Amino acid sequence: MTRFLLVVPPLVGHVNPLVGVADELVRRGHEVAWAGHAGQIRRLAGAGATAYDCVVPGGGLRRPPGLTGPAAFRFLWAEFFVPLADAMAPGVEAAIDAFRPDLVLTDQHAVAGALVAERRGIVHVTSATTSAELVDPLGGMPKVGAWLQELLGGLRTRIGDPARTGDPRFSPHGVIAFTGRELLGDAPLPHERTYLVGPAIAPRADRSDFPWDELDPARSTVLVSLGTANADAGERFLAEAVTALDRLRDRVQGVVVDPGHTLTSVPPGVLVREHVPQLDLLARVDAVVCHAGHNTVCESLWHGLPLVLAPIRDDQPIVAGQVVDAGAGVRVRFGRVDAERLASAIETVLDPAGGHRSAAEAIGRSLREAGGQSAAADHLERTAGEAPVPASAQDAAPVALEQGSVRPETASVRAEPVPVRAESGMVRAETAPVRPESAPATGLVPVPAESASSPR
Repeated sequence: MTRFLLVVPPLVGHVNPLVGVADELVRRGHEVAWAGHAGQIRRLAGAGATAYDCVVPGGGLRRPPGLTGPAAFRFLWAEFFVPLADAMAPGVEAAIDAFRPDLVLTDQHAVAGALVAERRGIVHVTSATTSAELVDPLGGMPKVGAWLQELLGGLRTRIGDPARTGDPRFSPHGVIAFTGRELLGDAPLPHERTYLVGPAIAPRADRSDFPWDELDPARSTVLVSLGTANADAGERFLAEAVTALDRLRDRVQGVVVDPGHTLTSVPPGVLVREHVPQLDLLARVDAVVCHAGHNTVCESLWHGLPLVLAPIRDDQPIVAGQVVDAGAGVRVRFGRVDAERLASAIETVLDPAGGHRSAAEAIGRSLREAGGQSAAADHLERTAGEAPVPASAQDAAPVALEQGSVRPETASVRAEPVPVRAESGMVRAETAPVRPESAPATGLVPVPAESASSPR
C-alpha cells in the first residue's frame, strides 16, 4: 500500500481529472488524501474524501473580462498563482506532516505542492491538465518567460529549496498529462517521463436535475458551453448561439449552459440550464460548441464529437488550433461571431461529408486507448516504487515563511476545517469558498490578445 497526497488549486478543471485518478488508486488498495480547498474537493471528490484544508487568497480568481494575451498571463501568475502558492505552502506542509505521503501528485499550477515536496525530499509528480503547457508556449516570448522564471525563483526561495533548479511546473520524476499526441502533433515533450494518458473519464457527482425526457431523438443535439469561468464574458455569445440554434430548429436541438443566467429570451425547443451533467450528456449529443477549454475539448473528443471552438483567452486559442489542425473542429471568433456564422459552423461540423466527425472519432479511439485514470495510476505506482521516501525527509523541519503567509502553527490543517483569523489579505477557504460552479478550469498560456478576442 502506498500513500498518495494530491495537491490542487481551487479550480474545478484542475480537480476533476484527479478525482478519477484518486478513485482508481483507492480501488487498488492505496491511501489517498488531498490538500487544497477542502470544501470544493469534497463537493467534487465526495464527502468522504480526506482533505487537508489550505488557505487561498481571498476572493478566488477574478479578473477583468477583457483581459487577454500576455497581460492575462502576467495577471494570473502575479495576482493569483504566486500568492496562492505562498498561501497554500503551510497547508501542504501540515498535510505532509499529518499524512506522511510516499508520493505527492501536484497540479502544475499548485506550485506549493512541488516546491514543498522537493524541499522535504519527497518524490513528486506533476498533473498537467492542458496540452498547451507542453508545447513551450513562451518560446516566442523570451521576456515573458524570463519574468515567470524570476517569479518562480522568488517563490522557491520563500517556500522551497533555494539550492534547487528546474521548473517546478514539470517534475523530473514524471508529468501526467491528460491529453493525447493527436492534439500535440509532433511537438517535443518536456522530458522522457511525460506520460500522455488522455482525459480521466470517471463518474462525477450530479448536482443537476437535467430533463432527459425533453431531448428529441429525431433531431441532432448540440451542447453549448463556455465552461465555469466565463459567465461574465459570455452574454453576447450565448445570445447569438441561441439565435443560431433557433434557426436550425427543424433539425437541431440545442442545450445551452448558462451559469450566469444571462439569457432573458429563449425560443421554444432550446434547453437552457444553469448546470448540466456534462459527461453523461456528451454520450447523448452530436456536436459541441465551446470555448476550447482543454477538459471540455478532450471529453468531447473522447466521445467522438466534433467541435465548434470559440476561444476566449489563456490556453484556449492554442487548444482550438490543435483541434482544427487535427481536423476535428472549426474555429469562430468569440468576440464577433454572429448567429448566421455560428449556425453555419454548426452545420459544417454536423455534415458527415466535412470529415470532422470521423476525425473526432479517430481521436476519441486514441484517447480511450491512452488509458485515462488507469494509465495514470500505473505510472504513479511505478514512480512510487522506484524511489521510496527516506524517513529523514519526512521529518525535515519546515522553512520559515515570509510575512503575509499563515504559518502551520497558527493555521493547523486537518481533515475537518478549522477556522482561523484572516491575516494579510488571506482567508481560509472555508470562510470564503471558491464555489466549483464559479471556479474556472484555467490554462496559463499567454496568447496575442487578438487571438482571444478577434475572429478568424
